[in-house]
Order: sequence, then structure tokens, then C-alpha cells
Amino acid sequence: MYTRRIFPIRGVISWTRRYIFLFLLVATVPVFLFEVLRWKWLHVPWLPLGVLGTAVAFIVSFKNNASYDRLWEARKIWGGIVNTSRTWTIMVKDFITNDHTREPVSEEKRKAIIRELVHRHVAWLTALRYQLRQDKPWEMHIKNTKSNKEFRANRYMVPEDHEELEAAIKPYLNEEEFNEVFAKGNRASQLLGVQSRRLRELLQQGLIEDFRHMEMANVLKEFYTLQGKSERIKNFPYPRQFATLNYMFVWIFILLLPFGIMEGFQTIGEEIVEYMNENETYWEWTRQLQINIGKHFVWFSIPFSALLAWVFHTMEAIGENTENPFEGGPNDVPISDLSRGIEIDIRQMIDDEDIPAPYEWKNHIVM
Repeated sequence: MYTRRIFPIRGVISWTRRYIFLFLLVATVPVFLFEVLRWKWLHVPWLPLGVLGTAVAFIVSFKNNASYDRLWEARKIWGGIVNTSRTWTIMVKDFITNDHTREPVSEEKRKAIIRELVHRHVAWLTALRYQLRQDKPWEMHIKNTKSNKEFRANRYMVPEDHEELEAAIKPYLNEEEFNEVFAKGNRASQLLGVQSRRLRELLQQGLIEDFRHMEMANVLKEFYTLQGKSERIKNFPYPRQFATLNYMFVWIFILLLPFGIMEGFQTIGEEIVEYMNENETYWEWTRQLQINIGKHFVWFSIPFSALLAWVFHTMEAIGENTENPFEGGPNDVPISDLSRGIEIDIRQMIDDEDIPAPYEWKNHIVM
């Protein structure tokens, strides 16, 4: 998540610079054939090209809207995780008492149980965010592009890339639970299962009564729901048929664009020459300069074509890089920061010790 008001233009240009050079080359070839080799038949009428451009704009807009919906839904899900985590901590802190037990436990033991349940929840947050950071086949073509790899290496840091899950989660679990969880596939689901089992044990000991147990079980159910919603976005990509056709249509438009623009620029140049030949100017050198510009005005279609191609391609690339909100891109939902923020918040609520500091982010990119 980028946190400044405006994304630096320099960063956008740096991210897309390879395509800018490619668009300039794509625009130069038709103009060279048209102007130097005199292939004057080599052009496309603007009307059908304009219709194609309008259709491509609608398709790009549809994809970007769908990608933003996926991003915003993911942010709402993690907003729910933040709020429900606080609710869970309050319940753990206030519901576990000696009010209904025949064998009261010491205050030290009670606090140890509270700390255990809260730490296990932090382990669940950790396991979930690591699962959401795992690479999927449809994400690899984005992460492995040279521009994205270069930007990721130089501009920001993803914590899950620098610390193994086992090392990150081990401080929050005892040895038995750690081995149990890592013997299964979905570690986050297993941790919620362990929490549920622990609640049942506390019910049997009388440290929570039936109503409180039911309410706390409902909170675990909500965690399962939020986890499932996150996994739904992570495990189901933006439909590849739409993404593929969108990409193809954008490139068809980019390749045809110079052929539709250069004849129009040549017409403008001929009008300049005709006007200067029919009218006088104050200085002869300005007249000759404008005539020379008019004779070669078709070459100005190259930067104009490259600019239009860059706009369409960049909008398509933004949608492509936004559609997977957990992959670790600079515009993704900052689940690492949210998870660390939740941990600090709920551990402070129970007066815990050795609370970690917030992550320090660079270049205003929060992960």
C-alpha cells in the first residue's frame, strides 16, 4: 500500500520505461515505411480504429473496476479481522474467571491461560498471512517481470520473504502444538481447531460457562469465515479468459495505432506547407522553418502514438497488478502491517511483555 498522496511520476516512468522504448519503436517502423520508403498506402482509416480504441477503453475499465473490487473486498475482510481480534481479546480477558469453577485457579495461572489464547491467535494471524503470500501460478507472470522484480528489490520489503513461517510462529506455540499444526496442510485452520479444543477444556474445568463458551465459539466461527473469504480471493484468480483477451485487445490497438495516426499528421503537415506558401511572414527564416516542419510533420505521430499506447498499456498493467491483493505487490492490502498492528494492540490489552515494535517501511510502501 502506497501511503503518499501522489505516486511519484519518476517511479511510474521507471516502472514502464522498457515499454516506452518499445512503443517508440513500434510507432517508428510504420512511419519509416510510410515516409522514407513512400509506402503511402500503408495506413488504417481512423474511424474503425477509433471504434476499436473505444471498445478497448471499456474493456480496460471493466478489468480495473473488477480488480479494485477484489482489492477493496480484501481490505474489508482484514478490517473485520482487526475488529474481531480485539473482540476475541476482550472476551478472553474478561470471560475466563473462577466464577463457575469448583477448583479455582490462581491469578497467575489465569493470566497464563489468557496469554496462551492470545498468543495462539497471533500464531493464527501469522499463519494466515504467510498462506496468503504463497505464490500462485497466475501470479508468477506478474512477479517475475523484470520491472516488477527490480522495483521489489530496490523499493520495498516483504517480511514474509525474509523470515520462514516456522521461525515466525514458533514463539507463540508450545512444542506439542507446533508439531501438531505443522503436520497438517492448512496451518491457520488447524490453529483455530486447537483454539476450539482449548475452549472446550476450559468449559470442562469451569473457567468459562456455557453462554460464554458459545459466544467465544461464535468468534472462532467468524475467524473461520474471514479466513475463508481471504482464501476465496487468493485461490480464485480474476478469470483468465477475460485477462487474456483484454491483454490481446490492448496490444492489437497499440500495434494498429501508428497506422491510423500518421496519415492525419501528414495531412496537418500539408496544410501547414500550403498555408505558409500562400501567406507572408515577418521573417523569411520562420517561414522556411515552418515549411520544413510541415514537410516532416508526420514524424510527430511517433511520440503521440507512443503516448497513447503508454496510457492504454499502463492502465491495463495497473489492473493486472491490482487483481491479486495478497501477492506482495506495492499496492496490495498491507496484511503484514495489519497483522503486526493487531498483535501489538491485543498484547498490550493483556499487559503482555516483549511486545514487538511496528515494522519500519521504506519509500512509503507499507506491506
